Amino acid sequence: QRNRALGLNSEQASKKTNLNSSLPMLKKEKLSLSQPKGIAVPRLKTSGRFDWPVRGRLSSVYGAKGQGLHNDGINIIAPRGTAVRAADAGVVVYAGNELRGFGNLLLIKHPGGWVTAYAHNDALIVKRRDKVNKGQIVAKVGASGNVVEPQLHFEIRRGKRAINPLRHLKRLRVTIIENIKIFL
Repeated sequence: QRNRALGLNSEQASKKTNLNSSLPMLKKEKLSLSQPKGIAVPRLKTSGRFDWPVRGRLSSVYGAKGQGLHNDGINIIAPRGTAVRAADAGVVVYAGNELRGFGNLLLIKHPGGWVTAYAHNDALIVKRRDKVNKGQIVAKVGASGNVVEPQLHFEIRRGKRAINPLRHLKRLRVTIIENIKIFL
């Protein structure tokens, strides 16, 4: 039932993919048993407007989670201290930890009314009013706020409305050589 809520067919649901290999899915790929397991991600048409802020394992996707809960973004598991990069150029409009549950949070405003949010950081590298470039390191992955495992909660908003980030993040190319994944 969870797979149906995520828009997955039975073939997609049976594949365990991580954040980087989910876009696009490769039929010849064989995952090793020692690889960390992520959740299956539906193939979505994407605008490719934003870069991925961090590479890691996708642990939660946008949408309803049951019991009245809703994830307004995606959660990416990564080692503590991993560099978090700006998904696009913009201006930092918030850098702090006053919003309950999000820990060290960063909000970056982009042209066209877009805002990206980066939560649960260990450290914030930029401050309010800083101009940032696409790909610039803006924070370090952590476990601040209401999480116990180091991760990045990432949201994309247009105005005040949360939008599924997977619909606007660039697809990553994956090359597999002898069961070793190389992300380009």
